[in-house]
Amino acid sequence: MSVSTPNLAEKSALPSAADLKFPIYLDNHATTPVDPRVLEAMLPYLTSKFGNAASRSHSFGWAADEAVETARAQVASLISARKDEIVFTSGATESDNLAIKGIAEARRGKGNHIITLVTEHKAVLDSCKRLEKYGYRVTYLRVQKDGLVDLDELRGAVNDATILVTIMAANNETGVLQPIPEIGKLCRDHGVIFHSDAAQAIGKIPIDVVQQNIDLLSISAHKAYGPKGVGALYVREGIEIAPTIDGGGHERGMRSGTLNVPGIIGLGKACEICHEEMPQESCRIAGLRNRLHEKLKVGLGEIFVNGSMEHRLPGNSNISFADVDGEELMTAIDDVAVSSGAACTSAHIEPSYVLKALGISDELAQSSIRFGIGRFNNEPEIDYVAGKIIHAVQQLRELR
Repeated sequence: MSVSTPNLAEKSALPSAADLKFPIYLDNHATTPVDPRVLEAMLPYLTSKFGNAASRSHSFGWAADEAVETARAQVASLISARKDEIVFTSGATESDNLAIKGIAEARRGKGNHIITLVTEHKAVLDSCKRLEKYGYRVTYLRVQKDGLVDLDELRGAVNDATILVTIMAANNETGVLQPIPEIGKLCRDHGVIFHSDAAQAIGKIPIDVVQQNIDLLSISAHKAYGPKGVGALYVREGIEIAPTIDGGGHERGMRSGTLNVPGIIGLGKACEICHEEMPQESCRIAGLRNRLHEKLKVGLGEIFVNGSMEHRLPGNSNISFADVDGEELMTAIDDVAVSSGAACTSAHIEPSYVLKALGISDELAQSSIRFGIGRFNNEPEIDYVAGKIIHAVQQLRELR
């Protein structure tokens, strides 16, 4: 989507910053601040209620175990699952590894073919690459220019050896939402396990694992206003999965290790809040995102929104600014926390592989900024950021 305006010479004055708190945080896809209500729920389990949930011989352990089971139910409720289908992990990266490698090992006798997208998170792509070293075949499907999978290509890639399709619910860079119900039905019709990384989607859009035919779902707390270092994997009843961590048989043998009780409490509370507030919150955040778009559209020319606008997370905006270097732009707006579309690898700045997969040129990919708007952002912040961006882009273009 190209957004332009003829008023290129007009300089926009920055809104008053008197009542703003700096730096302004617009990188909520990287991580979110812990909601105070989540912290309040966690604190007792960091102090007086410090028991090990696996200690079944005294009240400290019983209290911890009871709290963990309450959290398990809270997570399950958010995605319309049963609480005994929730396995706690250290985060979405571990959940992705457990899902992909666990299914690969458990179903090796049924096939060795896995299907994924080239735009997946590295936790998925690198897990698949690891499995290729052990004889598994992986099909990396391209995406269309809007970032969406071609369902006909997906259908054509499935064969008798296919054991797993792993496609994320929402992309971490572009915010593009994949057609999860259709993918799930396709997989179910072909008897193939369907895993989805929902780290970015959880708590932002409705997810129903039953209606959407999802077999495995990865969740992270810190993308949904919970603590870092904790997550979960939904494993549909009847799905056999081999553990990647052994020792103690915790979590029904799927993930051994002493449970992170305070973190799990935080994840559960975060999910409960999302469940209650998501409809109104997502609407408000989408309004802020659209406000940012409109202000940039009016104030600047030659800007491009990367990925589908129709199928997108409410708080995501990934925009390329033509004739501007993304790193220079981020330096010019150093009181605003955002992410650029370039990654520093081995001292070389390279354009995002996700944006390149959409057919975006290296130059435009390197000029892109990812804005992640979240629960604690407001209109004055959006207005300030828009004005700051407009001013900085105009200056950088003049210098060129």
